[in-house]
Amino acid sequence: MKKNLWRIVKKVMITVLILVAVLVLVTVLYMQQDKFGKSPNAVRLERIQKSPNFRDGKFQNLSVTPDLVEGHTYIDVIYKQFFQKVPRRRPKVAIPSVKTDLLNLPLDSNVLLWFGHSSYFIQIDGKRILVDPVFSGNASPIPKTTESFPGADIYGVKDMPEIDLLFISHDHYDHLDYETIIGLKDKVKTVICGLGVGAHFEFWGYDPRKIVERDWNEKVELDKGFTIFVEPSRHFSGRGFSRNNTLWASYLLQTPSMKIYVGGDSGYDTHYARIGEKFGPIDLAILDNGQYNEAWRYIHNLPEDVLKAAQDLKAKRVLPVHSSKFVLALHPWDEPLSRLTALNEAYNIPLLTPIIGEIVNLQDSTQQFKQWWVGVE
Repeated sequence: MKKNLWRIVKKVMITVLILVAVLVLVTVLYMQQDKFGKSPNAVRLERIQKSPNFRDGKFQNLSVTPDLVEGHTYIDVIYKQFFQKVPRRRPKVAIPSVKTDLLNLPLDSNVLLWFGHSSYFIQIDGKRILVDPVFSGNASPIPKTTESFPGADIYGVKDMPEIDLLFISHDHYDHLDYETIIGLKDKVKTVICGLGVGAHFEFWGYDPRKIVERDWNEKVELDKGFTIFVEPSRHFSGRGFSRNNTLWASYLLQTPSMKIYVGGDSGYDTHYARIGEKFGPIDLAILDNGQYNEAWRYIHNLPEDVLKAAQDLKAKRVLPVHSSKFVLALHPWDEPLSRLTALNEAYNIPLLTPIIGEIVNLQDSTQQFKQWWVGVE
């Protein structure tokens, strides 16, 4: 009896080991695809290792930043993410959007258009700028797993004009999209990114002379009156099994007429106040507001953090992003905007809440926007 039981246990163990080995092999082979990018090496790695923000073999945040808030565990988070039923994580109908012809937009108009999540187009003082474009319809390296909402996917590479500056905040898939970046290759003049991120672009065929990589507290001087200041954010980076081997960043764009803060992904921290002291008042702050959770509030702002950050930055107006396109958290799809709007009654900070594709006039501080998410199921 014991021998038979042992034989059964042995067969089960061998079967499990074979299945695990096959899964590992399939995973390794799948990750050989170009979409996973390239880790920094050679000269690029030497520069990274000299950065004051690179310690113990990886980039570090300014403050100690655990992955999860104390009291939360990975098992709990994973269980809730995949098995807990949360009403309205995706809209039942197409969310409102409008198709604006960017190819024929007069170059002397200073405007912004949001494409959902953290992708947006800025045309300011004669320059065309694109930030974290994701037009493939998926925010994951695995097809059909993190698909965009209906209505949030009406723009594509073909709709983009020639781009003077392509800003990348960090290399996560919902900000650095392989299919989009490949499609934009012939339209982009200059890529602005954090240290190490350029390795992906070079691997994907971009001319190294087009790639500008900078560390926090460095700057890029462009034409007269145009300066890009590379600033910290509180987040992390990584594609595949690599983590924190490239730098995440925010940017302060100083143009002849405005100061615009491109916040990237970030949890609340002291960097907002420091940036506000250095550059404030800031005409427009574009801030991470969505796909948040109390468990990971160190790396993504909660709505109340957005309003505190806006005050710290001395922002005249705020555009909340990182919502309304993908499901990456447990909250209802429209909660980031509805909760932020409700909390803002106590702050009264001018919020820009355009429909996807709606023209935001950057020089019209009186422009009003509807609460377009109200009534959308």
